[in-house]
Amino acid sequence: MRLPLTGEQLRRIPSWRWHQMWVQPPMAAAVLRIAERASALHRLAACPGDAASLEDLQSRLTAISGVGVWTVAETLQRTHGAADLPAVGDYHLPALVGEALTGSRTDDAGMLRILEPWRGHRQRVVRLIRLSGYRHQTFGPRLNPADHRGR
Repeated sequence: MRLPLTGEQLRRIPSWRWHQMWVQPPMAAAVLRIAERASALHRLAACPGDAASLEDLQSRLTAISGVGVWTVAETLQRTHGAADLPAVGDYHLPALVGEALTGSRTDDAGMLRILEPWRGHRQRVVRLIRLSGYRHQTFGPRLNPADHRGR
């Protein structure tokens, strides 16, 4: 069984290990900033999941350098059951939602406009689309990964 590392354990990882794990320096720095605030983040986890509290949590989490709106949305969906917080900035999500609900691809602003009738439950609608098995169109040829081992 594997358990997540504590904040103290994350802070003790040397920089060369981050490099070995293919973690880029900006992401490693963001993880270390979060590890420094681990106890405060654990206290935030106890906050209620109402709309006002979620907005406060969003602003507190995005105040940490390296943590953006996509990361906050994905985190609060899992930790607080944020039913109205779709992940803006996701590469594939707007195309999936747009095609499933209107038949055409869209961007983040268009996705939010399409989901507006379900305000209060927008992430639940996105989750139901994913669970339905619907797959949006893919464009272009499939890329076969190159095998560089023989070089």
